[in-house]
Parts: sequence; C-alpha cells; structure tokens
Amino acid sequence: MSSTTNRARMRARRCAVQALYQWQLADQEPADIRREFLSDREMQGVDPAYFERLVVDIPRYADALVGRLGAVVDRPWRQIDPVERAVLLVGAYELAHCPEIPWRVVLNEGVELAKMFGAEQGHRFVNAALDRLAHELREAEVAAAR
Repeated sequence: MSSTTNRARMRARRCAVQALYQWQLADQEPADIRREFLSDREMQGVDPAYFERLVVDIPRYADALVGRLGAVVDRPWRQIDPVERAVLLVGAYELAHCPEIPWRVVLNEGVELAKMFGAEQGHRFVNAALDRLAHELREAEVAAAR
C-alpha cells in the first residue's frame, strides 16, 4: 500500500472517529452522518470509500464489536469516554474485518487517534484493550511477530 493510500486511510479513520462519536451522542442514522460528512465537512485527502465502510459497517456490527471489547476492557462499556469508545470500535472493526491491515498498524492508529481526540491518558487504555483483542482475533499474526 502506498504512503498516499496510508495517509488517506489515516484521515478516513480520523473522520470516522468523529462520525462515530456523533452517532453515539446524537443517535443519528449512520447513513445521515455519512452524507453530512461527505457533503459538508472537510474531506480533503480522505479515502472516501474507506470512510464510508467504517461509518456504515461499524454501527451494523456494533453489538458484536462491543461484546468482544467488553471481554478485554476493565470497565463497563458505558463508563468509557465516548471518544475512546469510537476509537475502540474502529480498532476492533479493523482487527475483526480487515485482515489486510496488520495488527500493529491497527494498534498504532488507535493510539494516535486516542492521543488526538481522547483524554490525557486515554491512549494507554486504548492500546491495552486493542492489544488484548489482537491476541484474541489475530492470534497467529501476533505470535508470528513476537
């Protein structure tokens, strides 16, 4: 994957975290949020197809993703900051549904998003949760890297 593609996907994740945050708090339909972002927001340099995939698929798979995340976090889901929930959902989705993205990339992107948008030490929480989930969902890939 080229560096241009990687940057476009990073920007897509950033916008997806914002859209998922809005989805959680405003309880809007994901399709409406997706349309709003694509028409009204600054989407320069964003991979629009990947953004749409994240914003449409994550709410569709949210129950399963939250179930998997619930097994690796140390507090009830609703007690987690909504920004960190959005970052965790993106990471969990990528670990579960995007095998072409290396698990270390998923963790790194999650940490960077948590640093960008989350609470002061939220990136540590996100890193620990996604690392545990990677061991579960990508066991062979993680073992090969260690």
